[in-house]
Amino acid sequence: MDNDHCSFSQLPFSRLFQTYIQDYSNVKDFFVANPFSDTEIQKRISRIPKSRNRKEVITALKSYHRELGISELQQQQLEKFSNPDTLAMVTGQQLGIYGGPLYTVFKTITAILLAKKWEKKLNVPVIPVFWLADEDHDFEEITSVGIPSYMGKQGIKLREQGSNKPVSEELITPTFDLLNEELKSAIQETDFSEALWKMLHKCYVKGNSHAASFAQLLSSWFSKAGLLIVGSNHKEIKSLLKKTFSTSVNKVDTANKVLEDQSILVEKLFHRQVVVGDTNLFMLGENGRSKFHLDKSNWVVDERFYTKDQLLSLINSNPERFSPNVFLRPILQDVLLPTIGYVAGPGEIAYYAQMKPYYEQFEMEMPVIFPRLSATLLESNVARIMQKLPFEMCSYNLRIEDLESKYVAMNSDLEIDNIFNKWIENLQTVSKDPISKINGVDTSLKGVSGKLMSGLETDINKLRGRVFKSLKQQEDTQLKRIARVKEHVFPDGLQERAISPIYFMNKYGLDIWDKFLNIFNESEFDLSKHHVIKL
Repeated sequence: MDNDHCSFSQLPFSRLFQTYIQDYSNVKDFFVANPFSDTEIQKRISRIPKSRNRKEVITALKSYHRELGISELQQQQLEKFSNPDTLAMVTGQQLGIYGGPLYTVFKTITAILLAKKWEKKLNVPVIPVFWLADEDHDFEEITSVGIPSYMGKQGIKLREQGSNKPVSEELITPTFDLLNEELKSAIQETDFSEALWKMLHKCYVKGNSHAASFAQLLSSWFSKAGLLIVGSNHKEIKSLLKKTFSTSVNKVDTANKVLEDQSILVEKLFHRQVVVGDTNLFMLGENGRSKFHLDKSNWVVDERFYTKDQLLSLINSNPERFSPNVFLRPILQDVLLPTIGYVAGPGEIAYYAQMKPYYEQFEMEMPVIFPRLSATLLESNVARIMQKLPFEMCSYNLRIEDLESKYVAMNSDLEIDNIFNKWIENLQTVSKDPISKINGVDTSLKGVSGKLMSGLETDINKLRGRVFKSLKQQEDTQLKRIARVKEHVFPDGLQERAISPIYFMNKYGLDIWDKFLNIFNESEFDLSKHHVIKL
């Protein structure tokens, strides 16, 4: 594998993310440490509280791992976690089918490599942790598996509807048989196909929960690299979070005010990622997951009213019935774990920018927010086609129409736009005098002369289009190559957001992610650039 780079500025990332990567000084008030400054990171690490009850967390995680069916794979990590000096490097993601998009793998690889780096620097154990987003409830978001093809990305969907309960609790149904048939038709059979399907079928067993299936698959890929699986949708883990849920209730007014105030500051410079609601708490029940709202001094959910004291009592007796929103979830995570940093995608970095003072409401400090590895995997057949074309990889982020125009302009002796622009300019110049004289004879003819000029310019531009179309036809082979490259490296946007990791495992082997971990040594592991990895 060869590893090259291109700048994030060439790619469709938000302005906040671009600023975070390229000019941290302009966003430093929203975060606690520059992710590219080891000095700042070490200062933040020195402030991580040491007084934690690891024993209770470990006991709860053991129970959770038994429920997920991954307890054996997690033993080594948990033993390491029992050391009171052990720290955590955390990432997380929704429970996408068969691992979700590529960026799930990239986030995990980033957490593993950063944990390794900081373990070496600090001379204490640092565990890479994947936090299952096991309380998310948007089933539709995780049901598509992206596979590249000659016609662009295919989004092969699971043909079933979820309920309003957390996605993690949804079960694997016989509908997966149809999904697998479509996937097998979409990806060619290789020497690795049989082993890949055996792995997938072992994890995604009918009757298994989505949380268990996802966790088993991720563990099979990365447990040998020391990855610890953690989540919060489990009774014993929720029992450790009573105080945090209670604080979110007791401090709801001040906490939401500081969230909103910070969000306004972010919005003055960038885009607000998440709208602040009146509470950050959900309830899990027979109707699935329902959000609490405030009605004067009462907390309302599913048309039921609770006083603050009633709600606090219910949290104390049944904490498993409560669930966090996007702001409260990181707080729960860092209550349980001695977190050095969180490995985040661009959208997550944006909502963490809103959260710094919210952490303070829980007498906590935000961790360091590390950008995840961002990469495009360039297959050899696509790389060979690119060699015959004049564009760098990241240029294929442009619209296909713009790429075609650029190519035709670069390879035509005729400077089409210059010719036609000059023609229209000359026409306007030579027409000024006669039009002025005609209008002097009869002002009512002004509209007629203007219409004539507009019609001539329209006809000239029509001819421009026909000339361009003719040149395109002459360059048809190359333009088809351009389209094919774009479909592979920017399929429906960035490849890492659209394509499933199983496509590459099927083609290049089940150990492809082990190879990734090996190729990124400290000098190559640059999170400030988008990597182009030639397979």
